[in-house]
Amino acid sequence: MALMINDGCTACDACKPVCPNEAISVGDIIYVIDAAKCTECVGAEDEPQCKLVCPADCIEQNPDFVETPEELQAKYEALHA
Repeated sequence: MALMINDGCTACDACKPVCPNEAISVGDIIYVIDAAKCTECVGAEDEPQCKLVCPADCIEQNPDFVETPEELQAKYEALHA
């Protein structure tokens, strides 16, 4: 499942630099996560790094992008091929 940033985002920029897939970018008001690039850090880390560093605790599961760990791993490998 890809992650998403909710309206609690303070645009602090803590999450963007820790994303191994460069899936996080500045949106119009808050940061956004590109679901096509988000692997929840599968393939790179043991847990989502953006969630670890987010002081606003505003990063959650994106219900529109349900993926298995195997699918997330395949996506990570395709992004870094």
